[in-house]
Amino acid sequence: MATQNAQMAKKVEVVEEVKSRLSAATAQIVSEYRGLTVAELADLRNALAAVGADYKIFKNTLVRRAIDGGEYQPLSEYLTGPSALTFVDGDVSAVAKALRDFSRANPHLVIKGGLADGSLLTSADLAALADLPPRDVLLARLAGALAAPMQQMAGLLEALPRNLAYGMQALIEQREAAGETVPAPEAEEAPARADSTEAEAGADSTEAEAGADSTEAEAAAEPVEAAGQAGAEAEAAATPEEAGE
Repeated sequence: MATQNAQMAKKVEVVEEVKSRLSAATAQIVSEYRGLTVAELADLRNALAAVGADYKIFKNTLVRRAIDGGEYQPLSEYLTGPSALTFVDGDVSAVAKALRDFSRANPHLVIKGGLADGSLLTSADLAALADLPPRDVLLARLAGALAAPMQQMAGLLEALPRNLAYGMQALIEQREAAGETVPAPEAEEAPARADSTEAEAGADSTEAEAGADSTEAEAAAEPVEAAGQAGAEAEAAATPEEAGE
């Protein structure tokens, strides 16, 4: 009885371990290991550990009990014959490649299928994933593809003023070669315009000074005219007196 209880407790422990490993992994791959030696299995575990995966052998009945009715239920169709689970913690394509490379050297390893992000993967799907470049290489290619149009746009914007200047210079040279006199650029006419403005300002100043002198002369002449008028009035007033004398 005690032995049965111990065996039952062990089975429960294994089921819980399977559940924990399934939920912690980003993907799960089922393979058949029949015919592989202990040394070959050790080599397989080492190859998978190098790419972030763990290879573990469980009894199919316990795995079915762990996934029964849950999100990992689709894996049950691959649980036939001596099966092992590969728990992926990283790049699933790198793990698929490691399994494929090992199976080529050791045909006894049969890759059946797996599950990733809730999607069931067939052996053909895993073979296609194995042909993909590593995740960091794909990200680098994606970043390069996104950056290329921006770099081309920046190059076009930078070349636009330069090409415009070259085109204008070529047009000027073509017109000069035909004997036409090309007007000087606007920047060269600026000093002449400045001189003209200064001359106009000087003329305005001279006119203002002349107007001021004329005003002062008129102001000085007014007292003289007033004195003359006063003398004339005095002489007119004295005339009757002289007539009486």
